[in-house]
Amino acid sequence: MKIYTRKGDDGTTGLLYGGRVPKDDPRIDANGVADEAQAALGLARSEAEPDSELDQLLIRLERELYVLMAEVATDPSNRHKLEAGRTLVTPEMVAALEADIDRLTTRFDMPKEFVVPGSGRASAALDVARTIVRRAERLVGGLDLGDGSVRPYLNRLSDLLWTMARWQEGEHLSSRTGKASR
Repeated sequence: MKIYTRKGDDGTTGLLYGGRVPKDDPRIDANGVADEAQAALGLARSEAEPDSELDQLLIRLERELYVLMAEVATDPSNRHKLEAGRTLVTPEMVAALEADIDRLTTRFDMPKEFVVPGSGRASAALDVARTIVRRAERLVGGLDLGDGSVRPYLNRLSDLLWTMARWQEGEHLSSRTGKASR
């Protein structure tokens, strides 16, 4: 199998379940940014211990972004073909992000002022991913996505990434000072 198909040489790209749109179509732009976010999560994951809680959480989020990208890459006339949790973001996926946020916020003290990113590589990568997710969130704002959960998912994902970055700052600080974080 070859990686290139030449189908996009005309400036179009294929949608899930059929159809083609220009490569600068707003839904393709939004998916490109979601793809960037997924790569940034991979960079953060490269800083995690294999099979650690951080590693496992990031793998789950990377896979969930595939679900989100599938939904965004589907023409509204084909939304009925989407499968919950596989090609369609679900309210349960959003609720899981909220549960992750609630669980992780118990592990560090909330900052008392604006955060200056960069205290550690993992937290910095998570902050970069968060800003990319925020851009994706802005781009999906104008898309016809029906009553789906893409927008709430991206909103909660950016909140989770902020939370994860603060958690990892605490982990980084405790490993440097020998003091346990809360």
